[in-house]
Amino acid sequence: QLQLVESGGDLVQPGGSLTLSCAASRFTLNYYAIGWFRQAPGKEREGVSCISDYDGGSTIYADSVKGRFTASRDNAKNTVYLQMNNLKPEDTALYYCAADAPFRCSHHYWPSDEYEYWGRGTQVTVSS
Repeated sequence: QLQLVESGGDLVQPGGSLTLSCAASRFTLNYYAIGWFRQAPGKEREGVSCISDYDGGSTIYADSVKGRFTASRDNAKNTVYLQMNNLKPEDTALYYCAADAPFRCSHHYWPSDEYEYWGRGTQVTVSS
């Protein structure tokens, strides 16, 4: 079975930065769309970003994180990253990565969370 493991979550002050990692075992990440989603207590899960090789390469961001978050991938390490800068208290949530077919990271489907494979999440808390 495909497995995803997130790491890098932490407690950080507003304005700080974190880099989340999503590592895969038993499959090659660059063949899939990798989505980043988050869920805060009492709120619905929301899409943060996705990255895939669909249509020549696609990276999409939620409006709330544009200019602050950057998704990237290291194929040699079979890992996808989410660099998060200028973090705000409203970014506090459990962050998940998920994998599915490349077309999931396209404007037609984004920000649907209908991804087949999910990690267990990593907690990001932004607080002073």
